[in-house]
Amino acid sequence: MKREIPIFFTIDNAYAPFLAVALNSAVKNADPTRQYRAIVLHQDLSQANMAKLHALQTDNFQIEFTPMKANFEALDDRMSNRLRCDYFTLTIYFRLFIPAMFPQYDKGIYIDSDVVLTSDIAKLYDTDIGDNFIGACNDLSIADIPPLVAYTERAVGVKKEEYINSGVLLMNLAAMRQHDLEQHFLTLLNTYHFDSIAPDQDYLNAMCNGKIHYLDASWDTMPNDAKPPLAHTNLIHYNLFSKPWCYDGIQYADEFWHYASDSGYIDEIRAFKAAYSDEKKAEDRACLELLIRRGTEIPENDITFKKMRAKGVKIRL
Repeated sequence: MKREIPIFFTIDNAYAPFLAVALNSAVKNADPTRQYRAIVLHQDLSQANMAKLHALQTDNFQIEFTPMKANFEALDDRMSNRLRCDYFTLTIYFRLFIPAMFPQYDKGIYIDSDVVLTSDIAKLYDTDIGDNFIGACNDLSIADIPPLVAYTERAVGVKKEEYINSGVLLMNLAAMRQHDLEQHFLTLLNTYHFDSIAPDQDYLNAMCNGKIHYLDASWDTMPNDAKPPLAHTNLIHYNLFSKPWCYDGIQYADEFWHYASDSGYIDEIRAFKAAYSDEKKAEDRACLELLIRRGTEIPENDITFKKMRAKGVKIRL
């Protein structure tokens, strides 16, 4: 008997329409002989949004909702004693706590909500990653931005071809628990508060480097105007500002609109795009410029993952 496949998402109300597209695509491409469970970890999701999202479930693809805060509070003593940061701070690192929060699963998948599945997610789940902590794809979204490549190598201390995107993770939850990943993370966070441009992603890279199984790029396919679209995709990730619900001319936009059409939110998504003003687009450009500037500045800090590791601090698990 094949195991139920748990797929974790984290959202708030604003992202419900885009999660609906992701869920719709996952359900449509699911194997009818397998069992799936989407676990939606949320912050104050409205009952109306829950009902609309829940309507996408099928007999073999269950969708459940659980408040993030309730799960934090339910953690056992060995964990809760270490939660010295405020709740809001910890939410950006939420995927790092999945192993501790869901001890009933030895393996699971985490996916950002700005994605579309174009094949069965069970294929990802069935991938053998050995004793590695995670399976993930090299982050190609930074490959063409030299300051961000330099940041990964000089601040995070990870080679560009080994730096992963944390938006799609095949998680060896049993191994992560066995090695107390969340405890190690909290120790580093409480002690050093590393400045970073992609907080959860940078901690994952710094801690798990050397224990990562690198997935085929088709499992985290990102729009990139500098490269032709992939001939075959399994999962499309509309990362950073490459979002077809904000901009025209985005690679793989057709796949998004295909699954948006019967997601239950097509009118809301079209209205969102129509209202995406020049002012918001200017804000996006400013955010990207800030990201690049911080990527240049952070490696000069006295405290970085790479510098602390060079001093003998245990960073990697």
